Amino acid sequence: MKAAIHNLGCKTNAYEAEAMEQSLKEAGYDIVDFNGDEPADVYVINTCSVTNIADRKSRQMIHKAKSKNGEAIIVAVGCFVQVNAEEILKNEPVDICLGSNDKHLLTGCIEEFKQNAEKISRVSDISKDADYERLEVSHKPRHTRAFIKIEDGCNRFCSYCIIPYVRGRIRSRSLSDITHEVTDLSKEGVKEIVLTGINLSSYGADLKDGTDIADVVLALNEIPGIERIRISSFEPQLITEGFLEKIRPVTKLCPHFHLSLQSGCDTVLERMRRGYTTEDYLDKCRLLRKYYDEPSITTDIITAFPGETEEEFKATYDFLERAGFFDIHVFPFSPRKGTPAAEMPDPVDGRTAKLRSALLISKGQELTKRVLKERVGSRVEILAEEYAFKDGDTFITGHTPDYVKVFAEVEKKDPDIIGQIISVTLTGKSEKDKAMKGNIC
Repeated sequence: MKAAIHNLGCKTNAYEAEAMEQSLKEAGYDIVDFNGDEPADVYVINTCSVTNIADRKSRQMIHKAKSKNGEAIIVAVGCFVQVNAEEILKNEPVDICLGSNDKHLLTGCIEEFKQNAEKISRVSDISKDADYERLEVSHKPRHTRAFIKIEDGCNRFCSYCIIPYVRGRIRSRSLSDITHEVTDLSKEGVKEIVLTGINLSSYGADLKDGTDIADVVLALNEIPGIERIRISSFEPQLITEGFLEKIRPVTKLCPHFHLSLQSGCDTVLERMRRGYTTEDYLDKCRLLRKYYDEPSITTDIITAFPGETEEEFKATYDFLERAGFFDIHVFPFSPRKGTPAAEMPDPVDGRTAKLRSALLISKGQELTKRVLKERVGSRVEILAEEYAFKDGDTFITGHTPDYVKVFAEVEKKDPDIIGQIISVTLTGKSEKDKAMKGNIC
């Protein structure tokens, strides 16, 4: 039988989709492209629910799967299912619903449905303490970089965010499980590990042995074959002198810190329930620059939050320069039903939200260009990932430790170079956004 998986949402979802694909392969399924012409017998949609738009896309993908093969088994899993399973089974063409902590049941539920032809719903109550769901990717991934999920859930309850309700409380993966998976991947030739989770900064808060994310980094640093370690995102509260002192000896840790901000205005941060001020945040940036030479600091911004005045927006706009970001990701506020922010007064109109988003994006592009210009002439190392071609020229592409994409021209393809660390001298900005050109040393 043939199966197809479509993933929506974050890097954590992407990891889980890959783990489910592996479980289907182990159960004897051939994996086909969800968007391809070849129909599948089973379609799995790994849903997202971070915004109302994500909910709508999840429904669209369910209907798209059914349209590709009306006789196929349709499986909806993940965040959208967690709080909407009953409605989905009643109103959508879905045969099996699996919640956020129930994806390991996938193949068993498919076999059960084949035998009984009765709709199935398996949705654990994650509003209470729950065990970490063991999923693992041990086969060679499609790329030289592998994402490793080490944590699930969030206890923060920011006023705009639905995630604690659809992902539940913090659940941390054991250090032994993490090192076992990374060791297997290193034997498959993986050189770079990206740690991911719903709230990585909280990793270990539920463990009784005192293990924290710094311990994970230190353990992965000792695994032969692994040359780079990235942490996909940080909450500002994680960045302390003690934490940085602990990880400073880890030479494999990439100096790229995605430090969540959301607003550069204290009054908006308070309405968001973020738990820090802009001055607190700047202190974290100063600490990072104390311990790392020119670290790449990136962030997320939500603009047009309910009640955001022109003065509050200007405070955020000006803060971007003060923090000295390399890159920013901008999101106009989207009210999420079930969160306090969705009921807040004084919503910002769509036209103003669009204008503010454009101004922040433009400012972010200005900051990125400035940093890239300063790096021309420097020698860096990239992890060779894949080839690109343009106007008859061949380029090897890869990322620097601080996550700048580089295009380096080569005379011809050499398959042995993929997955290797190579030295490149940066020669200028690439035509590609946020990327540079370089020459192999």
